[in-house]
Amino acid sequence: MVSFGEPWPEFNDGIYYRDLVRASGSGATLIEFYSRKYESSAPLHGWLQRIHNKQITIDGCLATDPNTILREGAELVYHRLPWKEPDAPYLLEILYEDNDVIALNKPSGLQVLPGGLFQQRTVLTQLQLRAGNLTTSGCQEAHPVPVHRLGRGTSGILLCAKTKLAKSRLAAFFADGTSNVGIYRRNDPQQKAGRSITKIYRALVSGIIIEDEIIIEQPIGLVRYPGVAKGLYVASPSGKPALSKVVVLERDMLRKSTLVQVEIQSGRPHQIRIHVSFIGHPLVVLSR
Repeated sequence: MVSFGEPWPEFNDGIYYRDLVRASGSGATLIEFYSRKYESSAPLHGWLQRIHNKQITIDGCLATDPNTILREGAELVYHRLPWKEPDAPYLLEILYEDNDVIALNKPSGLQVLPGGLFQQRTVLTQLQLRAGNLTTSGCQEAHPVPVHRLGRGTSGILLCAKTKLAKSRLAAFFADGTSNVGIYRRNDPQQKAGRSITKIYRALVSGIIIEDEIIIEQPIGLVRYPGVAKGLYVASPSGKPALSKVVVLERDMLRKSTLVQVEIQSGRPHQIRIHVSFIGHPLVVLSR
């Protein structure tokens, strides 16, 4: 198998956050704008420090006075300074590749898309670096991007598009499976044959699952949680439809755990973790 990847630099490039002042924010001071809108990001003195460090611009000009009055339509840019991201693997094994798609063996510990502390150490970054090093041919402009996600701690096959057209078509295939959630019929070959993409995972869960097969139809939604700015994804009646089919592969009576195969028809955030916990068999967390 062929692998690719470039070692990560010690520090990333930082990140720029852009805001456009709306009518509701017109007349507020710079420090009022940031300390109110991004209260969970930093306290008042934290934003004062960022202004004094010349990390914020207004319409392209450095902002030095926290009491500057903002006008409607002004563009604010905050530059978060570079930081050292947590350790992550960088080599990606190519399982299949043609002119439109590339299938990768994503290792555990590597995030797929930027988010949180990981803005540069991602699969997307390595795809973009590789595309920049290759000579493109044909009429399709290179546009490498993952078309679905795998959790940072999850290893497995990650399907990526190499062009905008491929991304559009693959995304439609994934969305087609999710749209059928709620009309699942057990042992219906017609329904499975109608799906273009099937997602199958293996997981080790706590406890002994008695049933050989379980169909979990439990909506997953985002709820408020103390200390978590964006909330948490949980099993929630008000969430979006989600369906998982769990098949027992092996029961370990000594370690009181069960190896299962999980086929997910939808692709909600943290779906497998949430669904197996919902039936009383949370994932076994293995120390690395």
